[in-house]
Amino acid sequence: MRRRHLTQIVATTDVHSSLAGAEGLLSRLDELRATSLIADCGDFFEGSGYYLLGRGQAEREILTALYDVLAPGNHGWSHYLEPGLREMTVCANTLDAASGKPLFDRLRIVPLHGRQVAVTAVMGVAAFHTIPAHQRASHRVTDPAAALRELMLEHHQQVDAWMVLSHSGFDDDLKLAADCPFLDVVFAGHCHSDTYGPVPVGNTLVVKGRELGAGYAAAEPVGHSWAARTATFPATGLLPGDLAGLAQKIASTGRMLSTVLGTVNDPYRGTELDRSRLLREITERLHTAGADAVILNETALRPTLLGDHLTLADLLAIEPFANRLVHAFLPDEHTVDPTGLLSGLVGHVGPLVVTPQPLPDGIRTVLTTDYLAGTFLGGRTHQAGLRLGQAVRRVIATPLPDAPQEASR
Repeated sequence: MRRRHLTQIVATTDVHSSLAGAEGLLSRLDELRATSLIADCGDFFEGSGYYLLGRGQAEREILTALYDVLAPGNHGWSHYLEPGLREMTVCANTLDAASGKPLFDRLRIVPLHGRQVAVTAVMGVAAFHTIPAHQRASHRVTDPAAALRELMLEHHQQVDAWMVLSHSGFDDDLKLAADCPFLDVVFAGHCHSDTYGPVPVGNTLVVKGRELGAGYAAAEPVGHSWAARTATFPATGLLPGDLAGLAQKIASTGRMLSTVLGTVNDPYRGTELDRSRLLREITERLHTAGADAVILNETALRPTLLGDHLTLADLLAIEPFANRLVHAFLPDEHTVDPTGLLSGLVGHVGPLVVTPQPLPDGIRTVLTTDYLAGTFLGGRTHQAGLRLGQAVRRVIATPLPDAPQEASR
């Protein structure tokens, strides 16, 4: 597509493979692309059945067809390192652990409305440490503010304005703006909060587009400063021929996801899923079945509005990460201090559901997800022979007589 004079920057964030309404996103970004630099603040991958069935192929096609620059996200981290996407990705503070060299280009300098605009990205330290341990084993992260100040000192003579795609969280981005007053706009990501802005911090604007493919943020120069806003994607739209095939592939996957798996049980029918309640029921069943203790994090599941019937799309929206349940052998320091173990996990992943409560002193193994075990508990495990999604399905739905007993992954 031929690009005309760029007048604004448009940024999505945390799409999480939410492609059920992708036609509106595709058509609007295609329309905006003629005069807009199109960016994403991370986590474009993972989070729905579209990713689990397609392994990210549709997401990759969207990014390479419509986007100009990407910030890496903790979800789908390995995709950003793949040829094709790596060249599109920028990040100022993620490094190769052995060499200390940046994993990605640190910035782009883009002519926009008569200004030389630096577009860079940062990943929050906490966000980085939620990447599965085996994926980030040879990488490290540095302080985002320090990395941005270093970058500014190197390039301030070439640049008129600074845009940051941040995968840190809105509250962290407010602090980042205060620590780096030379920034003009921070496009926020990672947080899944109800705050979208724009929020001014001194002369810096912090703004976030709506997550899950619902909308975007935009910034444009106004006089000597910048203005920012948010907007939603339309429900549908006209697609050019080069995107029609992609839309058909997405629609085909959507038809697969419409498969009905069972009848939703009370009290889960007709309401948004209460993750804590569901996980309490799951952990109690698993504990009763013989596990010494069970530890699951609420963020392993997503709140999803359920109707009368459970579809494959519903199940994969509730548990979109294909977690396996494993028996994890606890490191000695956790065995002698189970309370410290739990408080440390809460700091990394948020609320936990634990059975029994409190954990017994001297406990050696817990049943948990492969993600928690591999990332935070040392990785010494043996398989439990059950996926978390299977446990979810058994609790919330009664199978139809002819329904498949386990969802395809």
